[in-house]
Amino acid sequence: MKLRTLLALIAVIVVSSCSKTESPVSTAYQDSILYIGNGTEPKDLDPHTVTGVPESHILMALLEGLVIRHPEGLAPLPGVASSWDISEDGKTYNFHLRDSATWSNGDPVTSKDFVYAWKRMLMPSLGSKYPDMLYDVVNAENFNKGKIDDFSLVGVKSIDDQTLQVSLRNPAPYFIGLLAHYTTRPVHRATIEKYGEIDSLGNQWTRPGNFIGNGPFTLEEWRLNKVIKVKKSPSYWDAERVKLNEIHFFPIDNGTREDRMFRSGQLHVTSTVPLEKIGPYQEQYPNNIKIEPYYGTYYYRFNVEKEPLNNKLVRQAISLSIDRKQIIDKVAKGGQAPAFSFTPPDPNAYYPPTKLEFNPDKAKQLLQEAGFTSDNLPTIELLYNTSEGHQKIAEALQQMLKANLGIDILLTNTDWKVYLSRQTTGDFEIARAGWIGDYQDPKSFLDMMVTGRGNNQTGWSNATYDDLLMKAANSPSQEQRFAYMYEAEKLLIEELPIVPIYTYTRIYMLHEDVKGWNSNLLDSHPYQFVYIAE
Repeated sequence: MKLRTLLALIAVIVVSSCSKTESPVSTAYQDSILYIGNGTEPKDLDPHTVTGVPESHILMALLEGLVIRHPEGLAPLPGVASSWDISEDGKTYNFHLRDSATWSNGDPVTSKDFVYAWKRMLMPSLGSKYPDMLYDVVNAENFNKGKIDDFSLVGVKSIDDQTLQVSLRNPAPYFIGLLAHYTTRPVHRATIEKYGEIDSLGNQWTRPGNFIGNGPFTLEEWRLNKVIKVKKSPSYWDAERVKLNEIHFFPIDNGTREDRMFRSGQLHVTSTVPLEKIGPYQEQYPNNIKIEPYYGTYYYRFNVEKEPLNNKLVRQAISLSIDRKQIIDKVAKGGQAPAFSFTPPDPNAYYPPTKLEFNPDKAKQLLQEAGFTSDNLPTIELLYNTSEGHQKIAEALQQMLKANLGIDILLTNTDWKVYLSRQTTGDFEIARAGWIGDYQDPKSFLDMMVTGRGNNQTGWSNATYDDLLMKAANSPSQEQRFAYMYEAEKLLIEELPIVPIYTYTRIYMLHEDVKGWNSNLLDSHPYQFVYIAE
């Protein structure tokens, strides 16, 4: 049975039984409203402080950077910048901004807005988790780490209102693609400073009625744990391209509830599919269920500052006790691939080392070498955020570690905000984690494990690893960059501050009326290309 037929039957039943109107999805083409299941309540809508996928989906509607991604192949397309020039040595970029680019209050978007935003993101006092996104820029790292306090020394300059000049330490072939990430987007200075200081956290500027953006949509409504609504912006420079009038993002962290909402015509797109429904839906709704490659890795993060996880042998033993193929085949069931390294196979021909294995006998031996047995091992807490999928994978891990090592694992489920907070403060032992590449390069994965990086959150530090990635950053050729990264990743999977489980696939339901929604490795769907049609 096609989903359209099912929704029609549901609508008939609803109308005949309680005299209500058709489902939102069945009439959405008339109003051009897109209904999206967004996974969980966003922590905030500040592009310089958030790190999650749910937040990124909303920020794609509200803010636009210098470039956007092509909806199919992810190649950089002009955004606020209509064009750019790159010097012969690959180190100087001149971005030419559109005269027609404006903020939602009518103010022009200028190069000074980007200078202000990048300064804000790099300020140590803000505590952004993503400052390393701009470390290729001259002196950006030195400013972020407090080695210099004069931002004029950082390689981002306003030449005039429509010209932004960026100077890099070394050529970076991924840099233009990186600029599509939400953390590099501008923010409206007057609004930021109306509600606080430049580096204020939890600033009210991100609330409805206060938010001034430059994207294709404006923030209309935010009902906590209910819905976030955005409305088409008449001031967006490319408003004629935008076909949607509104997008409604629903924070739903219960996969079963989200599934019911989709089947009853309340959602066009889901964030996931209940694990037990993947197989049946492939048979029942082959045109609606999507299982697509995704440039990301599902893993567990160790707090290496807490016993017994401060012992490398214990971390290695845990990794050796995990049957990744069984987790994929019996639990995840979505076409994922076992992850034997942190970075997934890269479209730019980086092939990571594959050293991780399943070997319970060796795991027991390493645990004994570390001085532990099932009798003297403490119970270890495993933290995850509310999700049936995360819970089932955590339960599988719990069973494997008990059976193979005699380790007792205490599972702790929290909501998204508590989950993030506990990791930020180091209040965990093992935590569920996932990383989706911010751009298509292994640097997007490996850089986060450098000493002190905001998304490291393990307490792990290794000078050799840091040095290898620095050498990679300074390498003149892609081949040499990848060689240094390969050696760094070998060290990472030897030390195991994180334990990779599988390489993601993106599994979700998509209504057939949604057009312009294309599969790509980063699950990036610029809404100005999306529309509703029967």
